[in-house]
Amino acid sequence: MTRAARVPKTLAVLPALLLLPVLLSACGTEKAGAGAGGADRADMSRAQLDARAAALGVAPELVYVTEAPGFTLAQQSVGVYGGDGFSSVYWSRKTGAQIQLSVDRGTMTAANCPKQPLGDASGERITCARDGDAWYRTAGGRQEYAVPEKGHVVRVSADANAVGRAVLRRAAGAAHRPDDTELAAVLPTPDGTATAPVERGDLPPVGDGAPDNDVGTSG
Repeated sequence: MTRAARVPKTLAVLPALLLLPVLLSACGTEKAGAGAGGADRADMSRAQLDARAAALGVAPELVYVTEAPGFTLAQQSVGVYGGDGFSSVYWSRKTGAQIQLSVDRGTMTAANCPKQPLGDASGERITCARDGDAWYRTAGGRQEYAVPEKGHVVRVSADANAVGRAVLRRAAGAAHRPDDTELAAVLPTPDGTATAPVERGDLPPVGDGAPDNDVGTSG
């Protein structure tokens, strides 16, 4: 559906996987575009931004953003979905609820809607109901709005017990292709320098590097 026809703002497969709370607690305070290099990212050309998306394995035309009241993009969640699709997670600091935004090639019709997977609801019966230009899908406590676009489908999904349908519908209606500023804020900053591996305290200084699992005298 066109952006103009989407729900007004009054107020995001591989199977839809939610980030672990510990990951989200580490990244939830990060605002899109914040941090070192934020200004540099905003100054990048569209070609440079598209190249950054491609470096992630994501087709630039499949990158979308959305918004929902009380939800913030978890920057570390941004990545590839399926073959060359796009995925990100928005989360609520207040409730811990999560909304996953995913975009992949294909289409959604009345015939194939019940046959396409919905999150990790394996084996569950999927129900589909038309809602404007979108499909509202439910299965096993999971709910999703799937919006067919030209050559791809934009999906916004969440736990039905954590996120209300109205909020999810609004997030689906707000999903859109980002402008340059939004794209610069969403895509991870490229890092051309090698990073040292994390030093583990359980690895011995000599030998084959196997973890040191010896117990003390009391064990």
